[in-house]
Amino acid sequence: MRIGFIGIGKMGRPMTRNLLGAGFAVTIHNRSRAVVDQLAGKGARPAAAPAEVAAVADLVFTCLPTPASVEEVYFGADGLIGAARAGQILVDCSTVSPALSRRQYAAARERGAAFLDAPVSGGPAGAEAATLTIMVGGDGEALERARPVLEALGKNIHHVGPAGSGSVVKLVNQLLVAINTSAVAEAAVFGVKAGADPRALLDVLGSSFGGSMMLTRLLPLFMERKFEAGTPVNLILKDLGLIHEVGKALDVRLLLGSIAQELFKEGRALGFGDEDMAALVKPAERIAGVEVRRQS
Repeated sequence: MRIGFIGIGKMGRPMTRNLLGAGFAVTIHNRSRAVVDQLAGKGARPAAAPAEVAAVADLVFTCLPTPASVEEVYFGADGLIGAARAGQILVDCSTVSPALSRRQYAAARERGAAFLDAPVSGGPAGAEAATLTIMVGGDGEALERARPVLEALGKNIHHVGPAGSGSVVKLVNQLLVAINTSAVAEAAVFGVKAGADPRALLDVLGSSFGGSMMLTRLLPLFMERKFEAGTPVNLILKDLGLIHEVGKALDVRLLLGSIAQELFKEGRALGFGDEDMAALVKPAERIAGVEVRRQS
């Protein structure tokens, strides 16, 4: 199967490398040329526009940073929808609204193509290791055709329902990520200010009711003061904006989500927007006058 990949960013680059490593022929497109040239040196074929990718690929992945960029790549001039053909599969790994995913699905079907909304979780580390969790909305038949390719990217592939369902599950995941990040930062600062060793917090809470995957991810980053962007504060803020738009349309209360959004906004305002979401601990540390760092 010939593969296309559009959006060669922090997630798309390692995902493309894994597809090449699995032996797939991959045609790529990205607005920034440097990463395209880099992957071309590893065997990928560059393309000048999304439509050019669609012309040569049986399955096209998109992994884009914003809903606006997804709109442009799918529905713009030289976009994927205009070039889609019968039997082709379009797979969007971006985080967008369920409504946009359903529009993509309907537009692809009009061209005889299949569409899967397949956002991923696991961050750049999961993309590098090909251990992503992939939450797929769309037709089961299309998923089964795409599955051998998806297995080169992730270990947990879930069909969660019809078109748009993958995007719903991803937004639920991101809501929990934001709330849990806020909670872990607050709890860690509270514990250290009260005299706890953060290593003890990690060891004990990791197997307690208060534990979570976010706690086991974040506490080591706090302790080692590693805030370089894996999943940036700004990215989570973008997702929270989507979540609140959907929640408002559905008349769903998002109280904890609103608090998390304000805390992430505070982090951005203090200059941490491009740092990993672990940097959300820094404002809490400033207020408390402590740092959650490894103790000698």
